[in-house]
Amino acid sequence: RPAIKLGIDVLADQQFAPLANKRIGLLTHPAGVNRFGVPSVRILKQSKAVNLVALFGPEHGIYGNEKANTPVDNAIDSKTGLPIYSLYGPGPVRKPTPEMLKKIDCLVYDIQDTGARSYTFISTMGLCMEECGKAGVEFVVLDRPNPLGGKRIEGLILNPRFKSLVGQWQIPYVYGMTAGELAYMISSEGWISHRPKISIIKMKNWTRSMTWRSTGLKWVPTSPNIPHGDSPLHYVSTGVLGELGAGSGLSIGIGEGMPFECVASTWMDPTGMARHLNARRLPGVRFEPLRFKSRRVKNRTYSGVRIKFTNTSTAPLMAINYHILDAVRAVAKRD
Repeated sequence: RPAIKLGIDVLADQQFAPLANKRIGLLTHPAGVNRFGVPSVRILKQSKAVNLVALFGPEHGIYGNEKANTPVDNAIDSKTGLPIYSLYGPGPVRKPTPEMLKKIDCLVYDIQDTGARSYTFISTMGLCMEECGKAGVEFVVLDRPNPLGGKRIEGLILNPRFKSLVGQWQIPYVYGMTAGELAYMISSEGWISHRPKISIIKMKNWTRSMTWRSTGLKWVPTSPNIPHGDSPLHYVSTGVLGELGAGSGLSIGIGEGMPFECVASTWMDPTGMARHLNARRLPGVRFEPLRFKSRRVKNRTYSGVRIKFTNTSTAPLMAINYHILDAVRAVAKRD
């Protein structure tokens, strides 16, 4: 029984008073649940105090089963009968249109994020804020924990020249805020052209030192390749390396049952890599030799290292990408 009360729990304790007498749209996904795992869609739909009229889905869709970079169509939700407006649709649609917003008075954001800037949900959040500001629609954030904690800040601040859906705001790569805190920052820093009326339903009993392991909450996958509570840590530790090594034959475990948890190739020396990396004595992390047969490519065997966190609070996540890159050059004599 988690001690933390999420935004949706606090909203329920308030008898949904902030949503009274308003037509409500809900932007959510499968990890939008209360502390007992009940979906927010069901909670709002079943409440007599809430007039839920539309659903909005981010990348991966409202049910979280769509692959990354895959457009999702608008649909009718088979469970509630409500329209689902895709904010990652063909076209490409990346923010709500005036037509989507004209039927609602308030857009509620209830999405579990990973704490990394390149994860598209926080970009979608800010773009929705801007469009709500233009349309005169209120924006409410049901706050949730940052799974990397509220004290970890890593990586460079985004250069606005490279602004995109995987980097929309001028914040560090690991930004150490909850979605509600970031929503206030986006609005107050003038990063959007139109500011809506914003309300944040804050959590209770969450502290900034908490990583996901210490929340007591059950993790619900936020997307297909973020399957467990340590996945956001792995995402930061190898995701940049995965992009740098795209097309090189380097695997970071995606499609192999351990997404972002390893770095491997057909030519890597697993023992030498593990020994080299462990000799650096990086705090809170160990590297284990690894060999596996590929699930994606027939008759291909990979070898490399698997990343294991021994202390999720002290591990230098962003730096792991570059330590591994340096180790590849040193051990495998490859650039």
